[in-house]
Amino acid sequence: MILIADGGSTKTHWSLISKDLNTKDFYSEGYNPYFVDEEYIVSSLQDVLPEDLVTENVEKIYFYGAGVHNKEKAAVLERAFGRIFTKASTFIEHDLLAACRALLNQDAGFAAILGTGTNTAIYDGNKISYHIDSAAYILGDEGSGCYIGKKFLTDLVRGTLPDTIKESFNGAYTYTIDEILDRIYTKPLVSRFCASFCEFIAKHIDNEHIYKLVESSFNDFFSNLVSLYPDYQKYEFNSVGSVGFYFKDILASVADRHGMKTGKILKSPIEGLIIYHKQLLLTNTEVVS
Repeated sequence: MILIADGGSTKTHWSLISKDLNTKDFYSEGYNPYFVDEEYIVSSLQDVLPEDLVTENVEKIYFYGAGVHNKEKAAVLERAFGRIFTKASTFIEHDLLAACRALLNQDAGFAAILGTGTNTAIYDGNKISYHIDSAAYILGDEGSGCYIGKKFLTDLVRGTLPDTIKESFNGAYTYTIDEILDRIYTKPLVSRFCASFCEFIAKHIDNEHIYKLVESSFNDFFSNLVSLYPDYQKYEFNSVGSVGFYFKDILASVADRHGMKTGKILKSPIEGLIIYHKQLLLTNTEVVS
């Protein structure tokens, strides 16, 4: 059997695929190697493994995760998984490749991540063939949950939100302006904090000011990032991530104005990854016990 994982910084969705293509899902903490070490991963993962899972029967592990941008960080995960799944070959892949495979399977095209952060790529059906860095949340990440949240908080701090939105915000949160600024400039996980307001924003998307805020964020995403890809308009726009999913109508409208037809907009890559790896199994690209 093979084991695939969609690994974020806070949660990992695991799916076992057996020889007869049955799947079994389970969940663990997120294992971003910038935040957790090998010992922590081993202890945490062992606590959530299904009781009937014989770890020696897992032949291959495909872990698509955040924080695996270099061999050193990927090796932390590889060593940890090797201590649990002693017979398995381990493949540590970037979450952007997960998005490409989930959205496009083995077809070439354009793929994006629109979650807390932003990422984009051209995929050739096997690997990422062209990638422009999003520049992360301080310099870029246009269209992301963090970016939308920052624009909202800027309006809140400057007093330019409509009165009805300010009243609703004060009813939903106890933050003062000073506390918000303190969280942003002195506390960790700033991008996650800013993105956390997207749920509130989504509930008020019918408000004209909020709608335009989200719309302008996606317009910045296309103007400042997507349009940098050569001949980008010849591709369909595909994305994975909760921000793109929950604001998909606005996203599709902005994509259309920038000359891109909309393809798949998925909340999570795991279902697409399962389809991708099952297809490889059916064509005997994968070998399982």
